[in-house]
Amino acid sequence: MSARYLIRPLALVLAVSLATTPVFAQAAQTTQKPQTTQKPYEPSVGQEGKDVVWVPTPQALVDKMLEIAKVTPNDFLMDLGSGDGRTVITAAKNGTRAMGIEYNPDMVELSKRNAQEAGVSDKTTFVKADLFETDFSKATVITMFLLPTINMKLRPALLNLKPGTRIVSNTFTMEDWEADETANVTDDCTSWCTALLWIVPAKVEGSWQMPQGDLKLTQQFQTISGSLGSTPIKEGKVRGYDVTFTAGNVKYAGRLDGNTIRGSLPGTNGSSWTATRR
Repeated sequence: MSARYLIRPLALVLAVSLATTPVFAQAAQTTQKPQTTQKPYEPSVGQEGKDVVWVPTPQALVDKMLEIAKVTPNDFLMDLGSGDGRTVITAAKNGTRAMGIEYNPDMVELSKRNAQEAGVSDKTTFVKADLFETDFSKATVITMFLLPTINMKLRPALLNLKPGTRIVSNTFTMEDWEADETANVTDDCTSWCTALLWIVPAKVEGSWQMPQGDLKLTQQFQTISGSLGSTPIKEGKVRGYDVTFTAGNVKYAGRLDGNTIRGSLPGTNGSSWTATRR
């Protein structure tokens, strides 16, 4: 076969090839899978956490917990196991600076988004951290919804906080450290509806010198017992720095300041008393 019979078929093949190549490229482009947008993280009630499962505190109880702790804009609140951030955000809406400590990083990011939507990002902080490696010392209020076993592991650190620090728990106790106040919510709450408040007591156990005699105190959390001279004391309480007890028929109310308790005697027109630590 002569060359001139080969040129035309070859040219035809080239023409067809050039014409169809862009079509195949376009087809390849149109068959690529479209990119999908990842859905925002949504927690589920009962999901596993590091030490607990996540169950949100009812909003009605959040409000009650902040109420009995008498939270104000002057406080710094820390929520332990802050979940979706509702306690921190509620406190911030009332003008309080608040921080959430949460181990689940997805929950941390969710809380940040919720705070931004609520318009309180400037007063809130959410940190991915382990509760047992966190410094609580700057908090004036601590809120939590943790299992009793976790409460008890945290208890030594909580008792060493500055006297007067308020601690509020949803439902679960501190065993033999009895709550200073308990409140129940009945409206808009069907489960997990009890708030318990503790006021960190100052450490006053030991011997004190008073004009009336030696004051000897034994302390069990916020309860004190002992004697003033030979007279047993009763109704002894420590609430933050405030100390009260009765000896004989005299009621003593004072406030710890360093190594001295200073106070007045109710019903005595301002008569004062002092006790100095030995």
